[in-house]
Amino acid sequence: MTARGTTPLRGRMRWLRTMVLALALGGLHHPANAQAPGLGASVELVDPDVFRVCADPNNLPLSDQKGEGFENKLAELFAQKLNETTSYTYFPQIIGFVRNTLNALRCDVIMGVAVGDDLMQTTIPYYHTTYALVFAPDHGLDGIESLEDPRLKGKRIGVVAGTPPATVLARQGLMALARPYPLTVDTRLVSSAQTMADDIAADRIDAGVLWGPMAGYQARRVTPHLTVVPLVKEPVRMDFEIAMGVRKSDQDWKRKLNRLITENQPEMDRILAQYGVPLLDGQGRLERP
Repeated sequence: MTARGTTPLRGRMRWLRTMVLALALGGLHHPANAQAPGLGASVELVDPDVFRVCADPNNLPLSDQKGEGFENKLAELFAQKLNETTSYTYFPQIIGFVRNTLNALRCDVIMGVAVGDDLMQTTIPYYHTTYALVFAPDHGLDGIESLEDPRLKGKRIGVVAGTPPATVLARQGLMALARPYPLTVDTRLVSSAQTMADDIAADRIDAGVLWGPMAGYQARRVTPHLTVVPLVKEPVRMDFEIAMGVRKSDQDWKRKLNRLITENQPEMDRILAQYGVPLLDGQGRLERP
């Protein structure tokens, strides 16, 4: 891997929380009490019979109310392993998501959060992914592996505002023609990732940079399919480990989820691959395109 940026860890975690649970790449986590008011640190109120998930109702490929996202499929897998039923508390991942779901005791797990998120405790990571460059094939960009490639000069590149790729694009002098897309959106109304992919397919922009899970999914949604290049050679960190989030009081529950992740990682990887998620190993090297 190339040299990382020097942003402090807390700042990176704050940004990644916004990115993963906003875009995800569709909403925004804001600070809330780490555990429900009035509960002691040793209290666990996890439902013993139902796998209760906090999720966005319209944020594919992560989750939706039809159960079509990969987080839905992972929740079903875990519920099956625990011999439990699955239930969802759906709330758009905008201001108040954690407060109105996990910390309101309406559900017991958020299926995708950045490792180290300070609003909750996180499990061991179950996947590691990165941002990716997305473009239409046979448009002069085939073979590009980095945002520093000179072939991107003069191109119209879509970028989600406030994310690490914007920093690299600015350093390379590519922002003049760049098209920004909002980071914080209500997924009931709009999807920045879907809009960007549609713009690439319609030749309104030449390329775009999306969070890996969104890139892989959106690239397959349009016809012809778009090319996805995971960005693992950038001077700014683009890759992050994703875990599950639980209340800070739920230590036994976290340990149970850690065990399930360890025991079922190959099957989880297969589900992620089915959705086109670029997977990296522990050293940040690409495992799957």
